[in-house]
Amino acid sequence: MNIMDMLTGDDNAAVIGQIAKQFGLPEDKAREAVGALVPSLTRGLQHRTREDIGVDDLIKALNVGEHSRYLDEPEILEKPETIDDGNSILGHIFGSKEVSRSVAKHAGQQTGLGSSLMKKMLPIVASMVMASLSKGVLGGGQATRESSGGLLTSLLDSDGDGSMIDDVLGMAFKAAIG
Repeated sequence: MNIMDMLTGDDNAAVIGQIAKQFGLPEDKAREAVGALVPSLTRGLQHRTREDIGVDDLIKALNVGEHSRYLDEPEILEKPETIDDGNSILGHIFGSKEVSRSVAKHAGQQTGLGSSLMKKMLPIVASMVMASLSKGVLGGGQATRESSGGLLTSLLDSDGDGSMIDDVLGMAFKAAIG
């Protein structure tokens, strides 16, 4: 299972419901919006974790961040602390606000919901992505490189072929020609 399936699946209906309520959207549009933002976030994570230090940083963040609460308690998604945490996560994933704006613009065009709404949703969805990773990798324990490597690969593997490498290369190719 990948992050997209985890976040938009029936197990997280309450989370999608909270997003819908928070942004005044029907649940199907909230699910579509989350679905439009998640791929860019996972590609950003793939890019950050292609080097050992990025993997180590992600594992450290998963161990200390208590991110799983965003899926366990959907009502906290609307709290300012969640948005602050999400903006911090975005800074680590994308490295600049320009990239975040570009992601929001693209998702807004893709869904027809507009970049302004997507910009507001992006930090919350980033928090949700980290929550999915936390639940998938930690499963109630401490993550280590050895215990989480395979699971991180499966969660960040966009096309489900068991390798993040082709996904990262595809992202780099799109960036080069884009």
